[in-house]
Amino acid sequence: MGSAMTRNMARAGLDVRAWNRTRAKAEALAGDGVHVADTPAEAVRGAGIVMTMLADAGAVTAAFEAALPGLDATADPHPIWLQMSTIGEAATRLCENLANSSGVGFVDAPVLGTREPAERGELVVLESGPEEARPRIQPVFDAIGCRVIRAGEAGAGTLLKIVVNSWVLSVVEAGAETIALAEGLGIDPDLFFKAVEGSALDLPYLRTKGSAMAARDFKPSFRLSLAAKDATLVAESALVHGLDLPLFDTIAERLLDGALEHGDEDFSATYLTSTPDRPA
Repeated sequence: MGSAMTRNMARAGLDVRAWNRTRAKAEALAGDGVHVADTPAEAVRGAGIVMTMLADAGAVTAAFEAALPGLDATADPHPIWLQMSTIGEAATRLCENLANSSGVGFVDAPVLGTREPAERGELVVLESGPEEARPRIQPVFDAIGCRVIRAGEAGAGTLLKIVVNSWVLSVVEAGAETIALAEGLGIDPDLFFKAVEGSALDLPYLRTKGSAMAARDFKPSFRLSLAAKDATLVAESALVHGLDLPLFDTIAERLLDGALEHGDEDFSATYLTSTPDRPA
């Protein structure tokens, strides 16, 4: 995701420097005009916008803290931290406080989409933060996305991402168990798709993931380990806000179980948790 977004920013004519914990991944971007930095501080030195797109909260905060020596908080206009990773509401508040205490603006803007839409520059951006930052960050959004949804003040983008993720993860887990049930009853899953074809129940995403399950094709578009992480963030927010969501608690548990063995496969591999004895 981060590599594709960086490449699209460079191809759009933005001056981009990149740092990655695995340098080889960043070096692959050099052919697109991206300067590869040795450290986070080098990557952000003189930059007006610092974007983070990493797997979890720990990686995000560690990268930004390492970048701080390279930032000039006295610059006019001051730098903006554009945080686009999916890290949950508690970690987002921590990042906002870290930015504010460092004299850096903060925009919370997680995205909807997986590797393929990221490569095509067709992500949906869930933007939240100060209105005055929007003109400066819009060129980034234009390069990486097809649509921007303004969610509100900083942190609202993350809350919206949590809500959307609850739906996406629920659809895939329900699809996995439906495909497993069909096969267990001796019914070709294709008949299920034909039965709902053209109706309100016919979801394109369900077809995509369900077809992958039936074909046992789990080439990662979005890894199961990351889906399990996102499910945990949903469950945590529900608990914090006093919500009783037993269905999603079960979904989170199933995804975590599947990630133990199939974490590096696509998250449609949650299907394998329901059919552990079926041949691949």
